[in-house]
Amino acid sequence: MPTDPSATPPKRGSVMQRTTINDIARAAGVSKGTVSRVLNGHSTVASRTRAVVERVMQDLNYVPDPAARHLSWRTGQTLGLSTLPGDPLLSPYQVLFRRALEAHTAPAGVQLLDLHGDLGNAAHLPSAVVLMHIKPHDRRLAILAERDVPVVLIGHHPQYRWVAPDDRGGAALATRQLTDAGHRDLLFLGTGDSQVARDREAGFREVAERVNARVHTLPGGYTVLDGYRTVRRAWEAGTRFTACFAATDEQAVGAAAALADVGVQVPRDVSVVGFDGLPELPLPLQLTTVAQDIARIAEVALTLVQEALAGHPVRGEFIPVQLRPGQTVAAARP
Repeated sequence: MPTDPSATPPKRGSVMQRTTINDIARAAGVSKGTVSRVLNGHSTVASRTRAVVERVMQDLNYVPDPAARHLSWRTGQTLGLSTLPGDPLLSPYQVLFRRALEAHTAPAGVQLLDLHGDLGNAAHLPSAVVLMHIKPHDRRLAILAERDVPVVLIGHHPQYRWVAPDDRGGAALATRQLTDAGHRDLLFLGTGDSQVARDREAGFREVAERVNARVHTLPGGYTVLDGYRTVRRAWEAGTRFTACFAATDEQAVGAAAALADVGVQVPRDVSVVGFDGLPELPLPLQLTTVAQDIARIAEVALTLVQEALAGHPVRGEFIPVQLRPGQTVAAARP
């Protein structure tokens, strides 16, 4: 709640100091982000709050720094793309998603910033942030709320703006492709504790349990190497399955390579399905995969960012996925 603008201004020493937005924020009882949005004319600030901030600026004789104002007008709004420590920044999916965002932000003069790691350590945050790889009790959400920065999730949450591929439905499509081919010994290769991993495992189990399949689940990572190591260790330890659904295409490629190295042929001995629909994967056979519309997800994410900055109601949207048949699924052997 903004404080009384007639409150005592920050004390000054004998040396003349320039009033900053920190001073304005403290005197008005708002965040620095709110002051910044008032300065830049954003419509997301309530009229009463805007009036308080403008009055404090006048009382403190605040004059915006010309260079900063020029920079603000020159670059316009900024958008952050937030990833967690351990996220593969140069993975094919991450690169494609970032390019899809840039295809829309660059022509609009919006600078796209990479925010990797703990947002709490950031001295400055952009106009809005897109969050990748949401986890339970994700600390980034609290940090952005505290600093009054609009957020859009690549994932789903009832309290936030979000967009996500139909992970659960897509996993069900992938698993049905395997069970319809007669497979009843199934492996799910997951990606840890992310929302994506939980949704894709839920879709997998839904179909597997319907046909009473024997199920193995293994935690993995995101990369080809993660998939390779996980599947090779499991096979050498005696785990057996006739079909594998990997939560990412990269893991699927790693799984296929591991199976080949232990003398198992794909798809004759083990069928493999991935998820993402990534192009140009290093696999001799065309991978059967669930393709998500990365360009559409990026487009909707940016629409939601604009809605957030304009103060529109919170909403979310699932983007349909589709099964892309390849050469890595065959009928189960008798």
